[in-house]
Formats: sequence, C-alpha cells, structure tokens
Amino acid sequence: MSHTTAISIKGLSVSYGRKRVLSNIYLEIEPGAVVGVIGPNGAGKSTLFKAVMGLLDHYTGEVRVLGQPVEKVRKRLAYIPQRDDIDWNFPATVYDVAVMGRYPHKGLLERLDAHDHAIVQKALADMGIEHLKHRQIGELSGGQQQRVFLARALAQEADILLLDEPFVGVDITTEERIIQILKRLAGEGKTVLVVHHDLSTVRAYFDKVVLLNQRLIAYGDTDTAFTEDNVAATYRSQLTILHQAGLVE
Repeated sequence: MSHTTAISIKGLSVSYGRKRVLSNIYLEIEPGAVVGVIGPNGAGKSTLFKAVMGLLDHYTGEVRVLGQPVEKVRKRLAYIPQRDDIDWNFPATVYDVAVMGRYPHKGLLERLDAHDHAIVQKALADMGIEHLKHRQIGELSGGQQQRVFLARALAQEADILLLDEPFVGVDITTEERIIQILKRLAGEGKTVLVVHHDLSTVRAYFDKVVLLNQRLIAYGDTDTAFTEDNVAATYRSQLTILHQAGLVE
C-alpha cells in the first residue's frame, strides 16, 4: 500500500437525533497494523466503522480512506459483521460467500472469470478452509465461519479490514489462530481494525489501540496507550466491575 495513512479522520462528530454518539474525533491510522477498538457498549465503535465505510448520512468532519473519499475506494474496504447479524440458515456455501468478494470488481452484467475463481480458491486455501468450500455456512463451527468471511475479504483484495467482535462464540484456540491470521495480513501491509471487549487479551493481540467512549480517549501503540488511567477514563463507572472480573490490574 503506497499511502502513509490508511484512515484519516478529522473532527468527526455524529449525533442520532439529540444524542451525541461521537464527538470531535481525530485519528490517523497507519497501514500494516492490527488495531483494537476498545470501549463500552454505546461508546460509538460501530458508528466509527460506519463512518469509515461511508454509511453515515449526517455527520460533521472529514473521513478519508487511503487518501481519498471512501466512495472512491469502497472496494478496498472489507467489513466482517458480528456473527449475530448474519443469517446462518441462508442456503449459501463457503464458496458462495467467498466469491462475493469479487463482485465489487465486476460491472453490473459482467461475469466472473477464471482469474476471479483462482483468487477465491487461493483465499480459501490461505484460510485453510478450501476443503470446506461446498459446505453450507450454517454447518460450520464459529471459527470456521469467521475464516469464511476473512476469505471473502482476501478475495476482495481489500487493503483495510473492519471486524466487529470477531471472537464472540469461538473458543480460545480458534481465537488465537484467527489473531495470528490477522497479524500475518498486517505484515503484508493490510490495515485491520477489530472491535474487541476482552481487556485481558488486548496487549497480546493488538499492535495499536483506539480507546473510545464517544470521544477519543487515546490512540497509539498498545504498550503506551493501553494504560490503567486510559482504561479508567474509557470505562468510567464500569471500572470497579472490570477490576472484580480481573480484566484490569
């Protein structure tokens, strides 16, 4: 990726009716990192993702992706939703989902060709699920389902991946396997943003963190930004509960 900034946000404020959801956010996210987006429920994490994807109708400020308005580079963005937002009973195979990653590159009536299918096959192989390509997505384990959507992102040849709570419903072994995949993608120059709630794994999983609660509390390298003071400012009244759960020291 040739751009020195993957995502640039300047003065972003978002309100739904009279409720302010994000207030005056400034962020410059560099490529080639796995970035944890951390904050309590209602902190504006999903709204931040919507802003990056160009899905907000009303906001103030500026959002640029790869140096351009998102509308010009939308096909270079891949979004992996929460598992609860997906209809796992829909009659789609692993291959059906992965091949959707090629559609942004095709015209309205343009058919997929051998090149597209080769890219999809490689994406499935990279995720270690090529042998599952004819299986219905609802038959898979939680970890396999996550890898299907990562394969779709790879098939899309996306430079930026936005993952909304990807570890919900997967066991710790699968979780660690997925984070290794994400780190590998970051090593290849891709930018990976992950909404994440388990504070006990933040230091192990993320190169950088965004600490968010309607306003930006901190952003930077995990070692320097993920401090007890910043966590306290992010979670406010919930901090006692986090201490009791052993999620912060």
